[in-house]
Amino acid sequence: MRVVLVGAGGMGKAWLGTILADPDVELAGVVDLDLAVATAALEAAGVPDVPTGRDVVEVARATGADAVVNVTVPQAHHPVTTAALFAGYPVLGEKPVAPTVAQALSLVAAAEASGQPFVVSQSRRYNAHVESFREQVRALGDVGSLSTEFFKAPHFGGFREEMAQPLLVDMAIHQFDLARFLLGAEPVSVYCESFNPSWSWYAGDASAAAVFAMSNGARYTFTGSWCAPGLETSWNGSWRASGAAGSAVWSGDDEPVLEGAQAASAPDPGEGIAGSLAAFTRFLREAAPLWGEVHDNVLSLAMVEAAVSSAASGARVLLDDVLDEAHARALADEQRDDVAAVLKGWTSVRGALAAR
Repeated sequence: MRVVLVGAGGMGKAWLGTILADPDVELAGVVDLDLAVATAALEAAGVPDVPTGRDVVEVARATGADAVVNVTVPQAHHPVTTAALFAGYPVLGEKPVAPTVAQALSLVAAAEASGQPFVVSQSRRYNAHVESFREQVRALGDVGSLSTEFFKAPHFGGFREEMAQPLLVDMAIHQFDLARFLLGAEPVSVYCESFNPSWSWYAGDASAAAVFAMSNGARYTFTGSWCAPGLETSWNGSWRASGAAGSAVWSGDDEPVLEGAQAASAPDPGEGIAGSLAAFTRFLREAAPLWGEVHDNVLSLAMVEAAVSSAASGARVLLDDVLDEAHARALADEQRDDVAAVLKGWTSVRGALAAR
């Protein structure tokens, strides 16, 4: 599969190395608004002769690419992915699907209108321990609670330290998405409080606690901070599930532990973005099932938006209200008639997302 990589910054370099290491994928070109950044990334990777350009469609057509990997900044996800889809290219994109749920719904409709698949790389699902923990959670029978503790103290500098909700917006989507994956259930509502400790080096709220009611009756609880030095958790968080047959815990780094039940063996999904890329390739080649198709991914972003809304209002927020408001905004903002027609045809946003 010949791919064009869009975005040659920090994550772009990681994807560049992953693409070059995958024997089933060939790098056809690299796109970046700053050609010097693209050239430098290719030279550092030892492939200086790969074509570069500023426009994804132009480079994809000129190089005979089969697909696009979009690793741009979140604000560029919607225009870059839309252009690629309507030019006839399947897209694998970095999370989040878009900066807002409204733009995410526009991309769902764009995938439907163009007939091209769009997959969001939730790379933390591609982890052997996650697969084992998922099987353990299944073995618990009716699950009453799933919880994540996430406590780190990174000094990023730059935009993250100026964000209003750095933890919820930039990090928690990983844990929220894993909660959906582990429970096999969807979010119904959330109550969230966020705050900023007195010693925080962030301008916005670096700490938060949220409780989600899930469609299977379970409660998913997230509590965490990005200004918590000492005894830090894994970047995956520390997890606990409790069900009718027992409990399971996962440190985020080691093999999960189950007590009270017996779990089935779990397949190896590959690791991180390499696993995500391999799954995308198999999907295009064999129509093999995969995680993160855009219809399936939107509710992970909606969990973030709902948690932020709850923290701002101090009230419980229904996910369907978030989806309906985003649908109205998507319709109001849509510039393409074909995408608007798809959006208008949805009688239920949740139903439209579940249809794929």
